[in-house]
Amino acid sequence: MPDEDTFETVEERVERFEAVERDTLYALTDPDGQPLWSIADLNREMDRTDVIDYVNGLHRAGLVNKTSDGYVFATRPAFRLVQIVGQVL
Repeated sequence: MPDEDTFETVEERVERFEAVERDTLYALTDPDGQPLWSIADLNREMDRTDVIDYVNGLHRAGLVNKTSDGYVFATRPAFRLVQIVGQVL
């Protein structure tokens, strides 16, 4: 029913988070895309408003670097990771 609340399990939430994080990484490592992104540009590209949350996770993992003026770009290990596993969309 439309009035009923739909609850998301923890596994579903983690899966959704990882999917968006992976899409963010793919956007940053797209060979035809721009190498340097602002968070606002990534938000528009991905049609989201919370990309910073995913960028922060990728930054902690060493896959994204941040500049002092708010731009982000993929690290060499990020590009290599995408080369190894492929970009599955």
